[in-house]
Amino acid sequence: MLEKTTRINYLYDFYQSLLTEKQQSYMSLYYLDDYSLGEIADEYEVSRQAVYDNIKRTEAMLEEYEAKLLLFQKFQERNQWIANMKELIEKETFSKENLLDAITTLEKLD
Repeated sequence: MLEKTTRINYLYDFYQSLLTEKQQSYMSLYYLDDYSLGEIADEYEVSRQAVYDNIKRTEAMLEEYEAKLLLFQKFQERNQWIANMKELIEKETFSKENLLDAITTLEKLD
């Protein structure tokens, strides 16, 4: 569950501007502010089911955006390459060629 929440939070960060104001609000309250479905329903004077359906549809939209744009995947890959480069530098086992390869790979992610 925590892994899913973390993923949705990242996807929301990357794609929130593509969502409607209502979708942004529901997702922010549910995932960032830890509101329950009931609390959100009370706030907007709708049913819990309406909130649940909206959140599930929005999650699916975020996943679709990610499948097409890959912003989160590239972010993760970039962070992994940066961590690898730091490790090479800390261990002092790098060569100029290793660093250039890593930089080239990072450039290709954009």
